[in-house]
Amino acid sequence: MATRLVQVNVKARDEVALGQFWADALGWGTSSEGPGVINVEPPGLDWPDPRALFVDVVRVPDPETVRYRVHLDLATSSAEHHAALVARLVGLGAAPVDIGQGDVPWTVLADPEGNVFCVLEPRDLYADTGPVAAVVVDCDDPRALARFWAGASGWTVHEVDDEHASLRSPAGVGPYLELLRAPTGDSRRWHNRVHLDVKPEADDDQDAEVARLLALGAVRADVGQGDDVSWAVLADPEGNELCVLSPG
Repeated sequence: MATRLVQVNVKARDEVALGQFWADALGWGTSSEGPGVINVEPPGLDWPDPRALFVDVVRVPDPETVRYRVHLDLATSSAEHHAALVARLVGLGAAPVDIGQGDVPWTVLADPEGNVFCVLEPRDLYADTGPVAAVVVDCDDPRALARFWAGASGWTVHEVDDEHASLRSPAGVGPYLELLRAPTGDSRRWHNRVHLDVKPEADDDQDAEVARLLALGAVRADVGQGDDVSWAVLADPEGNELCVLSPG
């Protein structure tokens, strides 16, 4: 039995506009599986694929103002690429933001709906990840959360200490999942606007996989999904929502 980390889910007021922003930002295309959902997809890859975490932009009622616990880091290959990418993203509708980062070599931006993300300075570690270097999750205990996400994602733990954990597909391709120790305060009361989706293999049983993740420390979560959806909504041991999709 196994689940695979397959996509990043982003809530939006205007899924078409935000989906197009992220498609343009990443150099990807878009499709739609139905009203209210825009799929942002790398060219030439069929979902799911370990070389990329796809992005689903989903329309919801006006999301709460929250402290974001999950964000994307974008990769760059040179100082010139970094400067050009930041300028292009601002031209697409992103805006520089100050989240208390101080004097750092990366650039912090917010997308047109206020979701914070980072454009990293060139780093050898991310030279082969594609445009998304990492999905970063703020947490209290990287060691403990790495154990959960290794079981939930099927990914391999590359580094772990008291401040940071890093996981990547066992195929050694695509972006990283990074768990960063950071104060979380009262943000546990709120739903995330960005969360991760995992998917069982085609011959696995969704209910059995949900039970396995519950045994690893997840809990069931209600984000208003109702009883007629094909996915199960859980929260990891630190309260970050995740969805267990139908097998495939």
